[in-house]
Amino acid sequence: MRAFALPLAALAFGLAACQTPAPSTPPAPPPEQAGAGVTPNTFRMPSGSGCSGEVERFQAVMDNDLATGHTTKGVHTRVSAEISTARSTCAAGNEGGAISQIRATKARFGYPG
Repeated sequence: MRAFALPLAALAFGLAACQTPAPSTPPAPPPEQAGAGVTPNTFRMPSGSGCSGEVERFQAVMDNDLATGHTTKGVHTRVSAEISTARSTCAAGNEGGAISQIRATKARFGYPG
């Protein structure tokens, strides 16, 4: 009887291990709960051409950088003021001047041209 006890115990242990549920990977958080520093998948870069497109795209990048913690409120405020100046220049019909202002602001704050 003891001759069967050890193999029977090993068999029972092996079967018990098969019944243990596998650890599952937790589901990804919904987009509105994305981790800090991550651009949500709902972000869309504004379209448009000329200086108005440049102005709106840079403002969208700055707003996203503030929302994701990649910049501070103070920097966002300063850059947004410069973007507003470029927006006014663009609206006045000075396309080249507005694009130059956007490029200068990007360079001053470390954004690619």
